Amino acid sequence: MGAYQWRGRNARGQLVDGQVEADSSDAVAQQLMRLDITPIDIHATEARDANAQSWRQRLGLDQPGINDLILFTRQMFTLTKAGVPIIHGLRNVSESTRNPVLRRAIEDVVDALESGRDMASGLAQNPQVFPRMFVSIVRVGENSGNLEQAFDQLTDYLELERDFRARLKQALRYPIMVIIAMFIAVAILMVWVIPVFANFFSSHDAELPLPTKIIIATSNFTAEWWWVILIAMALALVGFRSWIRTETGRYRWDRAKLKFPVIGKILFEGTMARFARTFSMTYRSGVPLVQGLTLTARAVENEYIGQAVNDMRTGIERGESLSRTAAAAGLFSPLVLQMLGIGEETGDVDAMLTETAEYYEREVDYDLRNLSAYIEPILLVFLAVLVLILALGVFLPMWDVGRAALG
Repeated sequence: MGAYQWRGRNARGQLVDGQVEADSSDAVAQQLMRLDITPIDIHATEARDANAQSWRQRLGLDQPGINDLILFTRQMFTLTKAGVPIIHGLRNVSESTRNPVLRRAIEDVVDALESGRDMASGLAQNPQVFPRMFVSIVRVGENSGNLEQAFDQLTDYLELERDFRARLKQALRYPIMVIIAMFIAVAILMVWVIPVFANFFSSHDAELPLPTKIIIATSNFTAEWWWVILIAMALALVGFRSWIRTETGRYRWDRAKLKFPVIGKILFEGTMARFARTFSMTYRSGVPLVQGLTLTARAVENEYIGQAVNDMRTGIERGESLSRTAAAAGLFSPLVLQMLGIGEETGDVDAMLTETAEYYEREVDYDLRNLSAYIEPILLVFLAVLVLILALGVFLPMWDVGRAALG
Protein backbone atom coordinates (compact mmCIF):
# COMPACT_ATOMS: atom_id res chain seq x y z
CA MET A 1 0.00 0.00 0.00
CA GLY A 2 1.36 3.41 -1.00
CA ALA A 3 0.46 7.08 -0.88
CA TYR A 4 -1.30 8.69 -3.86
CA GLN A 5 -1.92 12.37 -4.59
CA TRP A 6 -5.12 13.03 -6.53
CA ARG A 7 -7.13 15.85 -8.08
CA GLY A 8 -10.71 15.73 -9.26
CA ARG A 9 -14.07 17.47 -9.44
CA ASN A 10 -16.96 16.82 -7.07
CA ALA A 11 -20.67 16.64 -7.93
CA ARG A 12 -20.89 20.46 -7.94
CA GLY A 13 -18.00 20.73 -10.42
CA GLN A 14 -15.60 22.16 -7.86
CA LEU A 15 -11.91 21.26 -8.11
CA VAL A 16 -10.79 19.20 -5.10
CA ASP A 17 -7.58 17.35 -4.26
CA GLY A 18 -6.04 15.29 -1.50
CA GLN A 19 -3.82 12.39 -0.55
CA VAL A 20 -4.86 8.83 0.26
CA GLU A 21 -3.30 5.45 1.08
CA ALA A 22 -4.26 2.70 -1.38
CA ASP A 23 -2.97 -0.42 -3.11
CA SER A 24 -3.04 1.09 -6.60
CA SER A 25 -4.18 4.10 -8.60
CA ASP A 26 -7.20 2.09 -9.77
CA ALA A 27 -8.22 1.60 -6.14
CA VAL A 28 -7.94 5.35 -5.59
CA ALA A 29 -10.13 6.00 -8.65
CA GLN A 30 -12.77 3.56 -7.44
CA GLN A 31 -12.78 5.18 -4.01
CA LEU A 32 -13.20 8.64 -5.53
CA MET A 33 -16.03 7.50 -7.80
CA ARG A 34 -17.88 6.13 -4.77
CA LEU A 35 -17.61 9.62 -3.27
CA ASP A 36 -19.06 11.21 -6.44
CA ILE A 37 -15.68 12.69 -7.33
CA THR A 38 -14.47 12.47 -10.93
CA PRO A 39 -10.69 11.91 -10.85
CA ILE A 40 -8.54 14.11 -13.07
CA ASP A 41 -5.04 13.18 -11.98
CA ILE A 42 -3.73 10.40 -9.71
CA HIS A 43 -0.04 9.85 -9.10
CA ALA A 44 2.03 8.06 -6.48
CA THR A 45 3.91 10.08 -3.90
CA GLU A 46 6.28 9.19 -1.12
CA ALA A 47 4.59 8.54 2.21
CA ARG A 48 5.32 11.14 4.84
CA ASP A 49 8.33 10.16 6.99
CA ALA A 50 7.92 6.56 5.88
CA ASN A 51 11.58 5.54 6.34
CA ALA A 52 11.94 7.23 9.68
CA GLN A 53 8.75 5.83 11.13
CA SER A 54 8.52 2.34 9.69
CA TRP A 55 10.66 0.67 12.33
CA ARG A 56 8.83 2.37 15.18
CA GLN A 57 5.48 1.38 13.73
CA ARG A 58 6.64 -2.21 13.28
CA LEU A 59 7.60 -2.30 16.96
CA GLY A 60 4.33 -0.61 17.92
CA LEU A 61 6.13 2.11 19.88
CA ASP A 62 3.92 4.93 18.55
CA GLN A 63 0.68 3.02 18.08
CA PRO A 64 -2.21 4.85 19.79
CA GLY A 65 -3.65 3.02 22.75
CA ILE A 66 -7.24 2.75 23.85
CA ASN A 67 -6.79 5.73 26.19
CA ASP A 68 -5.77 7.89 23.23
CA LEU A 69 -8.90 6.91 21.33
CA ILE A 70 -11.09 7.53 24.37
CA LEU A 71 -9.63 11.02 24.76
CA PHE A 72 -10.17 11.69 21.04
CA THR A 73 -13.82 10.56 21.06
CA ARG A 74 -14.52 12.46 24.29
CA GLN A 75 -13.05 15.65 22.83
CA MET A 76 -14.98 15.22 19.58
CA PHE A 77 -18.21 14.64 21.51
CA THR A 78 -17.68 17.85 23.48
CA LEU A 79 -16.82 19.90 20.39
CA THR A 80 -19.71 18.61 18.26
CA LYS A 81 -22.13 19.11 21.17
CA ALA A 82 -20.93 22.71 21.52
CA GLY A 83 -21.48 23.32 17.80
CA VAL A 84 -17.80 23.94 16.96
CA PRO A 85 -17.11 23.59 13.19
CA ILE A 86 -15.76 20.11 12.60
CA ILE A 87 -12.55 21.17 10.81
CA HIS A 88 -11.72 23.78 13.42
CA GLY A 89 -12.43 21.26 16.18
CA LEU A 90 -10.23 18.58 14.60
CA ARG A 91 -7.34 21.04 14.31
CA ASN A 92 -7.65 21.89 17.98
CA VAL A 93 -7.72 18.20 18.89
CA SER A 94 -4.68 17.54 16.67
CA GLU A 95 -2.69 20.27 18.39
CA SER A 96 -3.48 18.84 21.83
CA THR A 97 -2.76 15.22 20.89
CA ARG A 98 0.55 13.89 22.17
CA ASN A 99 0.64 10.66 20.18
CA PRO A 100 2.37 11.39 16.83
CA VAL A 101 0.60 8.63 14.88
CA LEU A 102 -2.83 9.76 16.07
CA ARG A 103 -1.94 13.38 15.36
CA ARG A 104 -1.00 12.55 11.75
CA ALA A 105 -4.20 10.51 11.39
CA ILE A 106 -6.29 13.47 12.58
CA GLU A 107 -4.44 15.72 10.13
CA ASP A 108 -5.37 13.28 7.35
CA VAL A 109 -9.02 13.61 8.41
CA VAL A 110 -8.72 17.42 8.19
CA ASP A 111 -7.20 17.12 4.70
CA ALA A 112 -10.05 14.83 3.65
CA LEU A 113 -12.69 17.27 4.90
CA GLU A 114 -11.00 20.21 3.19
CA SER A 115 -10.94 18.27 -0.08
CA GLY A 116 -14.69 17.71 0.02
CA ARG A 117 -14.89 14.23 1.52
CA ASP A 118 -16.72 13.21 4.67
CA MET A 119 -15.13 12.52 8.05
CA ALA A 120 -15.62 8.75 7.87
CA SER A 121 -13.62 8.59 4.63
CA GLY A 122 -10.84 10.54 6.32
CA LEU A 123 -10.82 8.14 9.27
CA ALA A 124 -10.76 5.15 6.90
CA GLN A 125 -7.38 6.29 5.54
CA ASN A 126 -5.74 5.03 8.75
CA PRO A 127 -7.24 1.62 9.55
CA GLN A 128 -4.36 0.86 11.92
CA VAL A 129 -5.57 3.76 14.10
CA PHE A 130 -9.34 3.77 13.56
CA PRO A 131 -10.97 0.32 13.27
CA ARG A 132 -13.67 -0.30 10.69
CA MET A 133 -16.34 -0.37 13.38
CA PHE A 134 -15.18 3.08 14.53
CA VAL A 135 -15.42 4.39 10.97
CA SER A 136 -18.83 2.84 10.36
CA ILE A 137 -20.36 4.36 13.51
CA VAL A 138 -19.04 7.78 12.54
CA ARG A 139 -20.38 7.35 8.99
CA VAL A 140 -23.84 6.48 10.31
CA GLY A 141 -23.67 9.48 12.64
CA GLU A 142 -22.79 11.78 9.75
CA ASN A 143 -25.51 10.43 7.48
CA SER A 144 -28.17 10.68 10.19
CA GLY A 145 -27.02 14.05 11.52
CA ASN A 146 -26.23 12.50 14.94
CA LEU A 147 -22.44 12.75 14.93
CA GLU A 148 -22.52 13.89 18.55
CA GLN A 149 -24.38 10.73 19.57
CA ALA A 150 -21.97 8.56 17.58
CA PHE A 151 -18.95 9.89 19.46
CA ASP A 152 -20.83 9.51 22.76
CA GLN A 153 -21.54 5.84 22.03
CA LEU A 154 -17.95 5.21 20.95
CA THR A 155 -16.66 6.79 24.16
CA ASP A 156 -18.87 4.56 26.32
CA TYR A 157 -17.88 1.46 24.35
CA LEU A 158 -14.14 2.18 24.53
CA GLU A 159 -14.31 2.94 28.26
CA LEU A 160 -16.04 -0.38 28.94
CA GLU A 161 -13.42 -2.16 26.83
CA ARG A 162 -10.61 -0.43 28.75
CA ASP A 163 -12.12 -1.37 32.10
CA PHE A 164 -12.45 -5.01 31.08
CA ARG A 165 -8.82 -5.21 29.97
CA ALA A 166 -7.66 -3.54 33.17
CA ARG A 167 -9.61 -5.99 35.35
CA LEU A 168 -8.25 -8.96 33.43
CA LYS A 169 -4.65 -7.75 33.73
CA GLN A 170 -5.08 -7.06 37.44
CA ALA A 171 -6.51 -10.53 38.06
CA LEU A 172 -3.71 -12.23 36.11
CA ARG A 173 -0.88 -10.20 37.64
CA TYR A 174 -0.46 -12.33 40.79
CA PRO A 175 -0.57 -15.77 39.09
CA ILE A 176 1.86 -14.62 36.40
CA MET A 177 4.29 -13.27 39.00
CA VAL A 178 4.14 -16.57 40.91
CA ILE A 179 4.76 -18.61 37.76
CA ILE A 180 7.70 -16.39 36.75
CA ALA A 181 9.18 -16.67 40.24
CA MET A 182 8.88 -20.47 40.12
CA PHE A 183 10.64 -20.66 36.75
CA ILE A 184 13.43 -18.38 38.01
CA ALA A 185 13.82 -20.60 41.08
CA VAL A 186 14.06 -23.72 38.91
CA ALA A 187 16.65 -22.04 36.68
CA ILE A 188 18.77 -21.08 39.71
CA LEU A 189 18.57 -24.65 41.01
CA MET A 190 19.61 -26.12 37.67
CA VAL A 191 22.50 -23.72 37.01
CA TRP A 192 24.00 -23.20 40.47
CA VAL A 193 22.56 -25.51 43.14
CA ILE A 194 22.35 -28.94 41.47
CA PRO A 195 26.01 -28.85 40.27
CA VAL A 196 27.10 -28.54 43.91
CA PHE A 197 25.18 -31.66 44.83
CA ALA A 198 26.55 -33.44 41.74
CA ASN A 199 30.13 -32.72 42.81
CA PHE A 200 29.31 -33.93 46.31
CA PHE A 201 27.90 -37.23 45.04
CA SER A 202 30.84 -37.68 42.67
CA SER A 203 33.39 -37.19 45.47
CA HIS A 204 31.74 -39.96 47.51
CA ASP A 205 31.34 -42.37 44.58
CA ALA A 206 27.67 -42.70 45.46
CA GLU A 207 25.39 -44.93 43.41
CA LEU A 208 22.73 -42.59 42.09
CA PRO A 209 19.16 -43.55 41.30
CA LEU A 210 17.69 -42.83 37.86
CA PRO A 211 15.74 -39.66 38.89
CA THR A 212 18.95 -38.15 40.29
CA LYS A 213 20.87 -38.94 37.12
CA ILE A 214 18.16 -37.27 35.03
CA ILE A 215 18.20 -34.15 37.23
CA ILE A 216 22.01 -33.89 37.11
CA ALA A 217 22.07 -34.44 33.33
CA THR A 218 19.44 -31.73 32.88
CA SER A 219 21.43 -29.39 35.14
CA ASN A 220 24.66 -30.01 33.22
CA PHE A 221 22.95 -29.36 29.91
CA THR A 222 21.32 -26.17 31.23
CA ALA A 223 24.58 -24.85 32.70
CA GLU A 224 26.59 -25.57 29.55
CA TRP A 225 24.03 -24.75 26.86
CA TRP A 226 21.95 -22.02 28.50
CA TRP A 227 22.57 -19.71 25.55
CA VAL A 228 21.24 -22.36 23.16
CA ILE A 229 18.11 -22.67 25.33
CA LEU A 230 17.59 -18.89 25.27
CA ILE A 231 18.05 -18.75 21.49
CA ALA A 232 15.67 -21.70 21.01
CA MET A 233 13.08 -19.99 23.21
CA ALA A 234 13.45 -16.73 21.25
CA LEU A 235 13.12 -18.56 17.92
CA ALA A 236 10.11 -20.46 19.21
CA LEU A 237 8.49 -17.19 20.28
CA VAL A 238 9.18 -15.57 16.90
CA GLY A 239 7.88 -18.65 15.09
CA PHE A 240 4.75 -18.71 17.24
CA ARG A 241 4.07 -15.01 16.60
CA SER A 242 4.54 -15.57 12.86
CA TRP A 243 2.21 -18.57 12.96
CA ILE A 244 -0.62 -16.74 14.72
CA ARG A 245 -0.39 -13.97 12.11
CA THR A 246 -1.49 -16.47 9.48
CA GLU A 247 -5.19 -17.04 8.94
CA THR A 248 -5.09 -20.70 9.97
CA GLY A 249 -2.77 -20.11 12.90
CA ARG A 250 -4.82 -17.24 14.29
CA TYR A 251 -8.04 -19.27 14.02
CA ARG A 252 -6.56 -22.33 15.77
CA TRP A 253 -4.90 -20.27 18.49
CA ASP A 254 -8.07 -18.29 19.21
CA ARG A 255 -10.02 -21.54 19.44
CA ALA A 256 -7.39 -23.14 21.70
CA LYS A 257 -7.37 -20.14 24.07
CA LEU A 258 -11.03 -20.68 24.86
CA LYS A 259 -10.24 -24.23 26.06
CA PHE A 260 -7.59 -23.23 28.60
CA PRO A 261 -8.41 -24.25 32.20
CA VAL A 262 -9.98 -21.39 34.19
CA ILE A 263 -8.70 -18.64 31.84
CA GLY A 264 -10.54 -19.99 28.80
CA LYS A 265 -13.95 -19.51 30.41
CA ILE A 266 -13.13 -15.89 31.29
CA LEU A 267 -11.83 -15.19 27.79
CA PHE A 268 -14.96 -16.69 26.26
CA GLU A 269 -17.30 -14.66 28.47
CA GLY A 270 -15.31 -11.49 27.84
CA THR A 271 -15.40 -12.05 24.08
CA MET A 272 -19.13 -12.69 24.14
CA ALA A 273 -19.65 -9.53 26.18
CA ARG A 274 -17.65 -7.62 23.57
CA PHE A 275 -19.75 -9.19 20.82
CA ALA A 276 -23.06 -8.23 22.45
CA ARG A 277 -21.89 -4.72 23.36
CA THR A 278 -20.50 -4.03 19.86
CA PHE A 279 -23.51 -5.48 18.06
CA SER A 280 -25.85 -3.50 20.31
CA MET A 281 -24.01 -0.27 19.52
CA THR A 282 -24.03 -0.84 15.75
CA TYR A 283 -27.71 -1.85 15.84
CA ARG A 284 -28.67 1.19 17.91
CA SER A 285 -26.64 3.49 15.65
CA GLY A 286 -28.62 2.40 12.60
CA VAL A 287 -25.97 0.27 10.91
CA PRO A 288 -27.67 -2.35 8.68
CA LEU A 289 -27.93 -5.74 10.39
CA VAL A 290 -25.68 -7.63 7.97
CA GLN A 291 -23.04 -4.88 7.98
CA GLY A 292 -23.26 -4.68 11.78
CA LEU A 293 -22.51 -8.40 12.11
CA THR A 294 -19.58 -8.04 9.72
CA LEU A 295 -18.12 -5.23 11.82
CA THR A 296 -18.81 -7.13 15.04
CA ALA A 297 -17.03 -10.23 13.72
CA ARG A 298 -13.87 -8.14 13.36
CA ALA A 299 -14.32 -6.29 16.65
CA VAL A 300 -14.49 -9.39 18.87
CA GLU A 301 -10.74 -9.96 18.25
CA ASN A 302 -11.17 -13.73 18.13
CA GLU A 303 -11.18 -15.47 14.76
CA TYR A 304 -13.03 -18.54 16.05
CA ILE A 305 -15.96 -16.57 17.44
CA GLY A 306 -15.70 -14.12 14.55
CA GLN A 307 -16.27 -17.00 12.14
CA ALA A 308 -19.37 -18.02 14.09
CA VAL A 309 -20.64 -14.42 13.86
CA ASN A 310 -20.02 -14.49 10.11
CA ASP A 311 -22.10 -17.68 9.96
CA MET A 312 -24.88 -15.76 11.71
CA ARG A 313 -24.59 -13.07 9.05
CA THR A 314 -24.89 -15.70 6.33
CA GLY A 315 -28.03 -17.08 7.96
CA ILE A 316 -29.60 -13.63 8.14
CA GLU A 317 -28.75 -13.06 4.48
CA ARG A 318 -30.77 -16.21 3.75
CA GLY A 319 -33.74 -14.69 5.56
CA GLU A 320 -33.48 -16.45 8.93
CA SER A 321 -34.17 -14.65 12.20
CA LEU A 322 -31.45 -13.35 14.51
CA SER A 323 -32.39 -15.71 17.35
CA ARG A 324 -32.37 -18.72 15.02
CA THR A 325 -28.95 -17.90 13.61
CA ALA A 326 -27.66 -17.27 17.15
CA ALA A 327 -28.89 -20.70 18.23
CA ALA A 328 -27.24 -22.32 15.21
CA ALA A 329 -23.92 -20.66 16.11
CA GLY A 330 -23.78 -22.72 19.33
CA LEU A 331 -22.16 -19.93 21.36
CA PHE A 332 -24.99 -18.59 23.48
CA SER A 333 -26.63 -19.99 26.58
CA PRO A 334 -30.39 -20.74 26.52
CA LEU A 335 -31.03 -17.66 28.67
CA VAL A 336 -29.30 -15.39 26.17
CA LEU A 337 -31.13 -17.00 23.24
CA GLN A 338 -34.42 -16.42 25.01
CA MET A 339 -33.54 -12.74 25.56
CA LEU A 340 -32.68 -12.32 21.88
CA GLY A 341 -35.98 -13.94 20.90
CA ILE A 342 -37.87 -11.55 23.17
CA GLY A 343 -35.96 -8.62 21.66
CA GLU A 344 -37.03 -9.64 18.16
CA GLU A 345 -40.66 -10.04 19.22
CA THR A 346 -40.78 -6.66 20.97
CA GLY A 347 -38.62 -4.81 18.42
CA ASP A 348 -36.09 -3.94 21.13
CA VAL A 349 -33.10 -5.99 20.02
CA ASP A 350 -30.48 -3.42 21.05
CA ALA A 351 -31.79 -3.38 24.64
CA MET A 352 -31.70 -7.18 24.80
CA LEU A 353 -28.17 -7.18 23.40
CA THR A 354 -27.18 -4.68 26.07
CA GLU A 355 -28.70 -6.96 28.71
CA THR A 356 -26.75 -9.85 27.20
CA ALA A 357 -23.52 -7.88 27.40
CA GLU A 358 -24.21 -6.97 31.02
CA TYR A 359 -24.97 -10.63 31.80
CA TYR A 360 -21.62 -11.78 30.44
CA GLU A 361 -19.82 -8.85 32.10
CA ARG A 362 -21.27 -9.85 35.49
CA GLU A 363 -20.05 -13.39 34.89
CA VAL A 364 -16.60 -12.06 34.00
CA ASP A 365 -16.50 -9.88 37.13
CA TYR A 366 -17.42 -12.84 39.32
CA ASP A 367 -14.81 -15.11 37.74
CA LEU A 368 -12.11 -12.44 37.91
CA ARG A 369 -12.78 -11.88 41.61
CA ASN A 370 -12.39 -15.61 42.20
CA LEU A 371 -9.55 -16.17 39.76
CA SER A 372 -6.90 -16.41 42.48
CA ALA A 373 -8.98 -19.02 44.28
CA TYR A 374 -9.18 -21.04 41.05
CA ILE A 375 -5.50 -20.80 40.17
CA GLU A 376 -3.93 -21.22 43.63
CA PRO A 377 -4.70 -24.98 43.86
CA ILE A 378 -3.13 -25.50 40.42
CA LEU A 379 0.00 -23.59 41.48
CA LEU A 380 0.18 -25.52 44.74
CA VAL A 381 -0.03 -28.85 42.92
CA PHE A 382 2.69 -27.76 40.50
CA LEU A 383 4.89 -26.60 43.39
CA ALA A 384 4.27 -29.86 45.30
CA VAL A 385 5.29 -31.92 42.25
CA LEU A 386 8.44 -29.81 41.85
CA VAL A 387 9.41 -30.26 45.50
CA LEU A 388 8.70 -33.99 45.30
CA ILE A 389 10.96 -34.39 42.27
CA LEU A 390 13.78 -32.49 43.97
CA ALA A 391 13.32 -34.47 47.16
CA LEU A 392 13.41 -37.83 45.39
CA GLY A 393 16.23 -36.85 43.07
CA VAL A 394 18.54 -34.95 45.43
CA PHE A 395 17.82 -35.45 49.09
CA LEU A 396 17.29 -39.22 49.07
CA PRO A 397 20.80 -39.89 47.67
CA MET A 398 22.19 -37.53 50.31
CA TRP A 399 20.54 -39.56 53.03
CA ASP A 400 22.01 -42.73 51.51
CA VAL A 401 25.48 -41.17 51.51
CA GLY A 402 24.99 -40.03 55.08
CA ARG A 403 23.95 -43.47 56.23
CA ALA A 404 26.91 -45.02 54.42
CA ALA A 405 29.29 -42.56 56.07
CA LEU A 406 27.88 -43.29 59.51
CA GLY A 407 28.01 -47.01 58.89
